[in-house]
Formats: sequence, structure tokens, C-alpha cells
Amino acid sequence: MRRALSAALLLCLCTLAHAALPPLIDRDALFGEIQLANARISPDGSYISFLKPYKGVRNIWVKRTAEPFAAARPMSAEGHRPINEYFWSRDGKYLLYAQDHDGDENFNVYAIDPAARADKTSGVPPARNITDVKGARVLIYELPKHEPDIIYIGLNDRDKAWHDLYRLRLSSGERTLLRQNTERIADWVFDHQGTLRLATRTTARGDTEILRVDAGGFTPVYGCDVTEQCAPTQFDADNVRVYLQTNKGVNLVGYTLLDPASGATNPIESDPQQRVDLGALMFSDLSEKLVGTVYVDDRQRFYWLDPQFEADFRFLHEKLPGRELSANSTTRDESLFLVTAFSDTEPGETYLYNRKARTLELQFRVRQEVPRAALAATRGIQYKSSDGTGIPAYLTLPKGIGERKLPLVVVPHGGPWARDEWRYSGLVQFLANRGYAVLQPNFRGSEGFGKAFLNAGNGEWGRKMQDDLTAGVRYLVAQGTVDPKRVGILGGSYGGYATLAGVAFTPELYSAGVSIVGPSNLLTLLAAIPPYWESFRRVMYVRMADPDTPEGRKLLESESPLNSASRIRTPLMVVQGANDPRVHKSESDQIVIAVRDHGVPVEYLVAPDEGHGFARPINNLAMFTEVEKFLAAHLGGRYQESVPPEVAARLKEITVDPKTVVLQKN
Repeated sequence: MRRALSAALLLCLCTLAHAALPPLIDRDALFGEIQLANARISPDGSYISFLKPYKGVRNIWVKRTAEPFAAARPMSAEGHRPINEYFWSRDGKYLLYAQDHDGDENFNVYAIDPAARADKTSGVPPARNITDVKGARVLIYELPKHEPDIIYIGLNDRDKAWHDLYRLRLSSGERTLLRQNTERIADWVFDHQGTLRLATRTTARGDTEILRVDAGGFTPVYGCDVTEQCAPTQFDADNVRVYLQTNKGVNLVGYTLLDPASGATNPIESDPQQRVDLGALMFSDLSEKLVGTVYVDDRQRFYWLDPQFEADFRFLHEKLPGRELSANSTTRDESLFLVTAFSDTEPGETYLYNRKARTLELQFRVRQEVPRAALAATRGIQYKSSDGTGIPAYLTLPKGIGERKLPLVVVPHGGPWARDEWRYSGLVQFLANRGYAVLQPNFRGSEGFGKAFLNAGNGEWGRKMQDDLTAGVRYLVAQGTVDPKRVGILGGSYGGYATLAGVAFTPELYSAGVSIVGPSNLLTLLAAIPPYWESFRRVMYVRMADPDTPEGRKLLESESPLNSASRIRTPLMVVQGANDPRVHKSESDQIVIAVRDHGVPVEYLVAPDEGHGFARPINNLAMFTEVEKFLAAHLGGRYQESVPPEVAARLKEITVDPKTVVLQKN
């Protein structure tokens, strides 16, 4: 009787706690199709382009700068896969975008003439596939300023591992081979006149060589080993020296000026606070001068070299306090800027900034339908891992229910050679709104915190990198913030691996796990990496382990969750894109089979029209509908019971195994 009363009391307390949370934010507002996003101003300032659904799919639209958005015209008619990124040609004659097939990452480049007459059937001007290759991946290297009808591209149709260099004419699609890539060239660098000046080569050991391009071949002018970073960014205003981001011989990435003629270097700047790597170099496209640098600590820090740009950003920060700023695009004369202001609780507000008039005009709010007042604040924290290493992280606590004994979801980022930053995240806000605390750890091996921190992750998948996640959970439990019996882990790509490693290597820690496109067997992962990652292969071997050595194979086997599947007892959900070229579907298949063979139920979702990550909003809505229900069942958070008809229809399209949900094509 006492046990029954306790359960009833617990249910009552949970209900009261949930009642103090903000109203449920509809999943569609967080994960459905974006209504307005990614605005770009044309080079002459006459037009603003942006992304908006056309016939239900995200496409490119254009309006005159002074017109309301209601007057805009659609420019593209992709009917299945949304467009995520696009840009104007240098002269503004074309809109350009890249598109693959159902997530296979074999991209072609398409060109649209905004002045062309709309086709009667599609309702938009024709989109020309100007690369028109099958089974190959196009890379864009350069849009030369002085030849606006030209772009320089790479194609791997001859050799899947290496991209040959081509000159492509936008108006006709005429393609001219410039260099056949037989020397392991990973990147090409052009100067301000569109002249090819440098190449970056990856050696068989994984080291980086920066080469001067001479008439008779290549001359090495700089290099760094596989544990360091060095990359040319762009030439200086005099078109003589090149800006180089590097941490050769030092811990933090800074920038150096390199003279390709002599190989002479002049180190200029690294973080004045000596905390983080250089985040970005900011250049004026008009003067070609470096105007400022950006460092991403807990928040962004700007350091200005140009007084006018400094005054502009000071004005913008005064008008938009507490926000991070991103300059989306500018006119050729840099008189007009499109600027997006965002924060942890602001998905983004896009403004038109007139530099001369000092006016700031709101264009639109990204995900306008998301109620900002219901969003939860994110703050930077730091805690110690098991060996004393300091781990920077972000913590988001649900709004309105206090900070004691909360259910927690750990969200390790993908990469893993990447990092989380302070900004709005639909996933984080979704979880916080459902009542979960959210921890985003920048575990060792994350980029941005110095060479020593990055290299501390070498050989530590599933080991110290995983300890860094465990330590975060224990830190929050010790603080009294988190209920140790209600801890989940959810992540994609490397975060999916960390989820599988978490439930396999520390099964007592987690009560639920969601792995999204996560590798389960590191040996099969490395054996199946895409050919166009060949320049990165040796780096992966150094960062993970070399499968061609007995010691490396042994380490990779021990770090593979598949080989510890018998230890998994945590309720598990696995999500996979069938066309994923990075983490093949077999990675998810084998862990699902192995865990089920040991009597643990696994919910398995497969989208046949997706790759490494879900691009189609309907698939994201279907996935997070199931994720929400799954987490609520095992961690006690809130659940939105209403499901839109189209999502419900997608979820009913179940295949062979009743425990497996397959998201079918429409």
C-alpha cells in the first residue's frame, strides 16, 4: 500500500512539475519546413533572395529589395529534396545551388537566370545542371571576381578519391580541364586576379604540404604534420602574401602571413586571451583587406583592424544587445549588408543594414512560429573529467521548474572534430521544452580549444572521450541538478557512436539512448569511408587508430560498441538514412540485430530517401515524434500526443519487422 501511495505521489509531483513548464511547443514549429531563411542580397543591391517553400518544398525565391516579401517570385522548383544553400554569381546574373540525390552526397551545381521567363508547367525559370555528372561529387573552389562568368570546380568522375580541376563557364556550361589531380591535391588556392597560386597536398603519412604552383610543377613552401593544422585562406590586398591559419609549433591556431615566393612567414595573431583557436578571418571583399578576427569562446569575441567595420559592428551590437551577429551577404560596394542576429533563445532575425544611412530594417524572423518566451537559456559551464582535464560544455535547463533532480539528456556533437557553440538549437529547445536538462559537452578531441585538447582525443574513442561525457553526468548529479535514474543520451554521427558507446560501456549510467546515423563497428566504418575522403584517411587513422596494424585493430575492436552488444540493457532507438555514404546502413543494422539477439528491444527507423542526416522536414518530424514518445516513456518528460496527419501516415508505413519503422518515400 505504501509503495502504491509513493508511486501515486511521484506521479502527482511530476504532473505539478510539468504544469510549471511553458506550454508545449509544437514539433512542426521546431522541425517542420522553415518558412523564411538564408537571405542573400544581390551584388548590385537590387534584389534579395531567400529560401521559402514552393509547392511544399524549400526553394529559392527573389524579390526586389524595396518590395514586401509577399511580392516575391519562386526561382526554383525542387519537388523532393529541399535546397539548403545557394549563392549569387559575382555579377548577379545567376543564382547557383548544389543538389545531390536523396543524401548520396554526389552533388551537381545548378544555375538559374532570375531574369528568364518562368516555365508554364513549373512556374519558375529553368534550372540548368551546369556540371551534369552522375556518380561524382562536385566541389566549388573559386568564383573569380574579374571573371564573373567563370567558376573553378573539382570533379572526381575520373578518380573517386581525387578531384581534377576544371574551369566552368556559367552561361554555357562549357568545362575545361586545367589540371588532372595525380598528386594527392586536396585544395587549390587562387589569388584576387583568379590566378592559380597554391595547392594543398596531403601526403601518404597524413601531413599537409602547401605548394606553390609553378609553370613546371609544384614547389613546397610550408607544411605541418598530421597532428597540426595549416591552411591558406586568401591573399593579402597586395596579392603577394597569403593569410595562413596554423598552429605549427604552438598550441592555438592563429594566423600567419606566408610569402609563397620565398617561403618566409610572419606570425601575426592568436587569441589575445590565449584560450581558444582562431575562429575566422574577416575580409572586405571591396578592398581585399583583413578587417577583423573572430574567436569563439563561450561566446564570440571580435577583434577589429578596420575602424569603419568596428564602428558598424558596435552600432549593430548596440541596436541588438545580447545577440551574436552574422553578416550573411553584402553588395559589391559594401553599402548594404544583410545581417542575422541570433542567440540561445532567438533562432534568428535578419536585418537590412544601410551603412551610410545607419538604418537597420527587420526583414523577417527565422521560425517566426516558435514562441520565444517559451525558450530556455543556455549557459557555458566547465567541469573536470576523470583525469582532471577541464571540459567546456553548454547546459540548458528547462524553464519554469527549478534546477533540482531533473531528467537529463546528454547530446554529444558530431564530428567528433567539431564543437558546439552558444546559439539557438531546435533540438536543445525541443528537449528543454519537454522538461529535460540538456548537456552539450565539448569533450576532448573537439576542435577550437587548442592542439593539445584536440590531440588528447587521439585513440580515445569510447575511452577518455566517453569518460568526458560520464564526468558531465556525474558533475550534474553531484550538484543535485540531475536525477541519476533519469539520464538519457542522444546524438548523431559521432554523437550516435557516443550514444552506442555510452549504453555499451557504461550501461548503468543511462536509462535511454538514441543513436542517429551512428557507427557501431569502427573497423567496418573505416573500411567503408567514401573514396573522396582519401585525403583525410591518414588523419582518421591517427585520430582513431590504424586498422592496418595489430595494435590499431585491437584498439578499434575494443572501442566498437558492436563487440560489447551483450552488455547493452538500456532501451535503445536507432535511426538511419539508407543512402548514407559516410556511415553505411549496415552500421545500424548490425547493432540492432546484435542487441535484439540478446533480448533487448530496439526501435529502428530507416529513411530510404536520406543520407547522413535528414534533410526532409517530414522525416525529421516523423523521427522526433518517435524520439519524443521514446524519451517520455523512459525518462518521464512531456509528450505532445497530437500528430499531424502527414506525419502519422509516414509513421504507419511500417515494413517487415513490427519493431522496425521504415519511413517510406511519398
